[in-house]
Amino acid sequence: MSASSDVLAIGPARLAIVLGDITIIPADAIGNAANSALRGGGGVDGAIHAAGGPAIMSDLRSRFPGGTPTGTAVATTAGRLPARWVIHAVGPVWQGGQRREAELLASAYRSAVRVADELGASSLTLPAISAGIYGYPIAEAARIAIATTQAELRAATVVREITFILRDATLGSFRSALAGVR
Repeated sequence: MSASSDVLAIGPARLAIVLGDITIIPADAIGNAANSALRGGGGVDGAIHAAGGPAIMSDLRSRFPGGTPTGTAVATTAGRLPARWVIHAVGPVWQGGQRREAELLASAYRSAVRVADELGASSLTLPAISAGIYGYPIAEAARIAIATTQAELRAATVVREITFILRDATLGSFRSALAGVR
């Protein structure tokens, strides 16, 4: 884990931000910024599939042949990743903000935390969903991510730690969003 981190205590739970590589940081569940077809892609999705190996795609194809809608999340095996599960959350493509993007992004995060809770995962790592090739403005994506996961941590029965594993390009926006809820 990188020395560059920020943490917010939420009752017995914690929300953290870390600069690093989501494919190497251990957690019960690793969140993936997936596409609705659940057939792999670039960015975080490509990195997770490459590091986790073919077992992840095999599980997706057999259990979710029709994909999953934007704003939802599903779980699979984690393959070779340092986790038990990968939670594939589908965020929206940014189209100017007038097509329910904020609602769908919040729903993707909410779904990911709820799936982790249902699985019995006490720790969940998440990327900046939709803030890469999907073009979501980073500051707004960070605000939605932090607000939604903070609320979900208050309601979760099993999940006790959510850590956003970020790259340099998104770290500052997530730090600002976290500082805004303190």
